[in-house]
Amino acid sequence: MALAFSPEADREITDIIGRYPERAAALIPVLFVAQDEFTYLSEEVLELVAERLDLPAAKVLNTATFYTMLRKAPVGKHHVQVCRTLSCYLRGADQLMATAQRKLGIAPGETTGDGRFTLEGVECLAACGTAPIVRINDVYHENVTPASLERLLDALASGKGEPVGGGGGD
Repeated sequence: MALAFSPEADREITDIIGRYPERAAALIPVLFVAQDEFTYLSEEVLELVAERLDLPAAKVLNTATFYTMLRKAPVGKHHVQVCRTLSCYLRGADQLMATAQRKLGIAPGETTGDGRFTLEGVECLAACGTAPIVRINDVYHENVTPASLERLLDALASGKGEPVGGGGGD
Protein backbone atom coordinates (compact mmCIF):
# COMPACT_ATOMS: atom_id res chain seq x y z
CA MET A 1 0.00 0.00 0.00
CA ALA A 2 1.41 3.36 -1.02
CA LEU A 3 1.92 6.05 1.57
CA ALA A 4 -0.82 8.69 1.55
CA PHE A 5 -2.06 11.54 3.68
CA SER A 6 -5.23 11.01 5.68
CA PRO A 7 -8.28 12.86 4.34
CA GLU A 8 -7.97 15.35 7.24
CA ALA A 9 -4.30 16.08 6.53
CA ASP A 10 -5.00 16.32 2.82
CA ARG A 11 -7.73 18.92 3.45
CA GLU A 12 -5.37 20.88 5.70
CA ILE A 13 -2.66 20.81 3.02
CA THR A 14 -5.15 22.00 0.40
CA ASP A 15 -6.11 24.87 2.72
CA ILE A 16 -2.45 25.78 3.30
CA ILE A 17 -1.64 25.76 -0.41
CA GLY A 18 -4.58 28.09 -1.01
CA ARG A 19 -3.05 30.72 1.29
CA TYR A 20 0.03 31.22 -0.88
CA PRO A 21 0.52 32.63 -4.38
CA GLU A 22 2.97 29.80 -5.22
CA ARG A 23 2.93 26.18 -4.05
CA ALA A 24 6.60 26.34 -3.03
CA ALA A 25 5.76 28.95 -0.39
CA ALA A 26 3.59 26.35 1.39
CA LEU A 27 6.51 23.93 1.85
CA ILE A 28 7.34 24.53 5.52
CA PRO A 29 3.74 24.49 6.79
CA VAL A 30 3.08 21.34 4.73
CA LEU A 31 6.19 19.69 6.20
CA PHE A 32 4.75 20.33 9.67
CA VAL A 33 1.45 18.73 8.65
CA ALA A 34 3.37 15.73 7.30
CA GLN A 35 5.38 15.48 10.51
CA ASP A 36 2.20 15.57 12.60
CA GLU A 37 0.69 12.90 10.35
CA PHE A 38 3.63 10.47 10.24
CA THR A 39 5.61 11.52 13.39
CA TYR A 40 8.80 12.12 11.40
CA LEU A 41 9.85 12.94 7.85
CA SER A 42 11.14 9.76 6.28
CA GLU A 43 12.42 9.74 2.70
CA GLU A 44 9.06 8.35 1.61
CA VAL A 45 7.17 11.14 3.40
CA LEU A 46 9.44 13.79 1.85
CA GLU A 47 8.73 12.33 -1.59
CA LEU A 48 4.99 12.46 -0.84
CA VAL A 49 5.30 16.15 0.10
CA ALA A 50 7.32 16.87 -3.06
CA GLU A 51 4.67 15.18 -5.16
CA ARG A 52 1.80 16.98 -3.41
CA LEU A 53 3.45 20.38 -3.92
CA ASP A 54 4.86 19.57 -7.36
CA LEU A 55 8.39 20.41 -6.19
CA PRO A 56 11.72 18.68 -6.79
CA ALA A 57 12.44 16.14 -4.07
CA ALA A 58 15.87 17.73 -3.52
CA LYS A 59 14.26 21.07 -2.60
CA VAL A 60 12.00 19.37 -0.07
CA LEU A 61 14.92 17.40 1.41
CA ASN A 62 17.13 20.50 1.63
CA THR A 63 14.42 22.41 3.46
CA ALA A 64 13.63 19.53 5.82
CA THR A 65 17.28 19.05 6.77
CA PHE A 66 17.85 22.76 7.43
CA TYR A 67 15.30 23.15 10.24
CA THR A 68 15.97 21.40 13.57
CA MET A 69 12.28 21.35 14.44
CA LEU A 70 11.62 19.01 11.53
CA ARG A 71 12.40 15.43 12.52
CA LYS A 72 14.15 13.19 9.99
CA ALA A 73 14.24 10.15 12.26
CA PRO A 74 11.84 8.56 14.72
CA VAL A 75 11.87 10.11 18.18
CA GLY A 76 10.67 8.90 21.54
CA LYS A 77 7.29 9.70 23.03
CA HIS A 78 8.96 12.58 24.89
CA HIS A 79 11.24 14.59 22.62
CA VAL A 80 13.52 16.59 24.95
CA GLN A 81 15.29 19.46 23.21
CA VAL A 82 17.85 21.58 25.05
CA CYS A 83 18.70 24.89 23.41
CA ARG A 84 22.45 25.25 23.09
CA THR A 85 22.88 28.69 21.59
CA LEU A 86 24.59 31.63 23.30
CA SER A 87 21.87 32.95 25.62
CA CYS A 88 20.99 29.49 26.88
CA TYR A 89 24.62 28.40 27.09
CA LEU A 90 25.55 31.43 29.20
CA ARG A 91 22.69 30.61 31.56
CA GLY A 92 23.53 26.92 32.03
CA ALA A 93 22.41 24.89 29.00
CA ASP A 94 25.50 22.70 29.33
CA GLN A 95 24.43 21.79 32.88
CA LEU A 96 20.93 21.02 31.64
CA MET A 97 22.28 18.74 28.92
CA ALA A 98 24.50 16.94 31.47
CA THR A 99 21.50 16.55 33.79
CA ALA A 100 19.32 15.12 31.03
CA GLN A 101 22.07 12.74 29.87
CA ARG A 102 22.62 11.45 33.41
CA LYS A 103 18.91 11.17 34.19
CA LEU A 104 17.96 9.47 30.92
CA GLY A 105 21.13 7.44 30.42
CA ILE A 106 21.50 8.56 26.80
CA ALA A 107 23.60 10.98 24.80
CA PRO A 108 22.24 13.75 22.57
CA GLY A 109 20.73 12.27 19.42
CA GLU A 110 19.81 9.01 21.16
CA THR A 111 16.52 7.47 22.25
CA THR A 112 16.08 5.41 25.39
CA GLY A 113 15.76 1.66 24.90
CA ASP A 114 12.07 1.75 25.81
CA GLY A 115 11.42 4.44 23.20
CA ARG A 116 10.06 6.90 25.74
CA PHE A 117 12.68 9.67 25.54
CA THR A 118 14.82 11.22 22.83
CA LEU A 119 17.41 13.82 23.83
CA GLU A 120 18.62 16.46 21.42
CA GLY A 121 20.68 19.62 21.55
CA VAL A 122 19.14 22.19 19.22
CA GLU A 123 19.86 25.63 17.90
CA CYS A 124 17.89 28.68 18.95
CA LEU A 125 14.37 28.05 20.17
CA ALA A 126 13.68 31.81 19.96
CA ALA A 127 13.06 32.40 23.67
CA CYS A 128 16.37 33.99 24.62
CA GLY A 129 14.82 36.35 27.17
CA THR A 130 13.84 33.43 29.40
CA ALA A 131 16.91 31.27 28.89
CA PRO A 132 17.77 28.52 29.38
CA ILE A 133 15.01 26.83 27.41
CA VAL A 134 14.04 23.18 27.18
CA ARG A 135 11.30 22.13 24.79
CA ILE A 136 9.60 18.83 25.52
CA ASN A 137 7.50 17.81 22.56
CA ASP A 138 6.00 21.17 21.62
CA VAL A 139 5.94 22.68 25.13
CA TYR A 140 8.51 25.32 26.09
CA HIS A 141 9.94 25.33 29.61
CA GLU A 142 11.66 28.59 30.50
CA ASN A 143 14.32 29.53 33.07
CA VAL A 144 15.02 25.83 33.55
CA THR A 145 17.46 24.71 36.23
CA PRO A 146 19.00 21.26 36.62
CA ALA A 147 16.62 20.62 39.55
CA SER A 148 13.52 21.70 37.65
CA LEU A 149 14.58 19.61 34.65
CA GLU A 150 14.94 16.57 36.89
CA ARG A 151 11.39 17.16 38.17
CA LEU A 152 10.06 17.47 34.61
CA LEU A 153 11.77 14.26 33.52
CA ASP A 154 10.61 12.43 36.66
CA ALA A 155 7.00 13.50 36.00
CA LEU A 156 7.18 12.23 32.43
CA ALA A 157 8.90 8.98 33.43
CA SER A 158 6.27 8.27 36.09
CA GLY A 159 3.48 8.72 33.58
CA LYS A 160 1.85 11.49 35.60
CA GLY A 161 1.09 13.34 32.41
CA GLU A 162 2.64 16.12 30.43
CA PRO A 163 3.98 18.91 32.60
CA VAL A 164 2.76 22.33 31.53
CA GLY A 165 5.22 24.82 30.14
CA GLY A 166 6.35 28.01 31.73
CA GLY A 167 8.88 28.97 34.32
CA GLY A 168 11.00 26.18 35.61
CA GLY A 169 13.42 28.07 37.79
CA ASP A 170 13.84 27.32 41.45
